[in-house]
Amino acid sequence: MLDFHTHILPGMDDGSKDVSTSLAMLEASAAYGADAVAVTPHFYGEDNSPAQFLARRDMAFRRLTSVLEASGGDYPRLLLGAEVRFFNGISITEDLDSLCLEGTRLLLLEMPFVRWNERMLREVAAISRRGVKPVAAHVERYMDFQPKRILADFMGLDIYIQCNAEFFLTRKTARRALHMLENGQIQFLGSDAHNTTTRPPNLGPARELIRQKLGQEALDYLAEYEALALEESGAWA
Repeated sequence: MLDFHTHILPGMDDGSKDVSTSLAMLEASAAYGADAVAVTPHFYGEDNSPAQFLARRDMAFRRLTSVLEASGGDYPRLLLGAEVRFFNGISITEDLDSLCLEGTRLLLLEMPFVRWNERMLREVAAISRRGVKPVAAHVERYMDFQPKRILADFMGLDIYIQCNAEFFLTRKTARRALHMLENGQIQFLGSDAHNTTTRPPNLGPARELIRQKLGQEALDYLAEYEALALEESGAWA
């Protein structure tokens, strides 16, 4: 099982504040059966160059992995990535590839929390044309305030869709989440975990709900995309 979206790296963003919190989050992920966890701290192109961001990320990663190795515990494999906030010119940004999930061409892309327009969609399409596959992060957070045509056009782009476990676990949105998954509109699940209290790793309960409501075949469908990412990254090597 792959958790495609987390904020577990310590001190990188509004997620884990320290190594002890990161360890607790990884222990929770392991308890739910996660084999691998994508660590995807926020990247804001207005504030950092890819090189600056990667330097910070590598320092946080080394700090965490040194403690993991010393502990001798059985933790999920960590895959380096980023949650990249959309910005004007993203499709022509140098080194955009370096922000993909390690070993893959999958880029976790956070769209703006405003009404989208055709220009934004063209920019996302241009990312695909350069050989990078956008994975739209937590799409459920944008859907209700997008024009129907724009949302339909966006979902029809050459992209993957990632939704958060909370989409399935919240009563008022669970039916919509299950409907989207059943209709092949979701490829990846993520906890979007930030801590162990208010936004903890919760992929396990969401997957169990999916199994109960849609059957094992729905989890098998998700597993095909997880395998794609894990095999490309080398996590199963």
